[in-house]
Amino acid sequence: MALYENNIKLKGFVGKDAESFATKQQRTFVVFSLATKSGYKDKQKNEWVNHTEWHRIVAFGTPSDYAKGLKKGDYVEVEGELRTTEFEKEVGQGKSKTKVTFRDKEVRATKIKKLAQPKAGENLDAEPVTEDDAA
Repeated sequence: MALYENNIKLKGFVGKDAESFATKQQRTFVVFSLATKSGYKDKQKNEWVNHTEWHRIVAFGTPSDYAKGLKKGDYVEVEGELRTTEFEKEVGQGKSKTKVTFRDKEVRATKIKKLAQPKAGENLDAEPVTEDDAA
């Protein structure tokens, strides 16, 4: 058993075509956005409330070779590790400039698998998780 683990597995739809970039050392990497959806039932209004979460996916090496062909709307599964990066940026103008530290989250993909598109009209959320299912 590992003392520490940082694994994440996401299934969702690609938000826009994957973009390829190169580092200063000429290593290529691919960046794309992935949308995942979750929901819950609002008991007061007696209706489902959906929430879409957007993830920034970065792939290096072999996964990047596969990811560069991804297009908007592709249904994929991504495995990797969650990374947080910090950067500073000056905000404001003139004498009122202030340095602000921003934190950005991304998933470093180790495995990317394109899945079969769901059939038209197929409800992927037919059995949503309820409060009773939660641990």
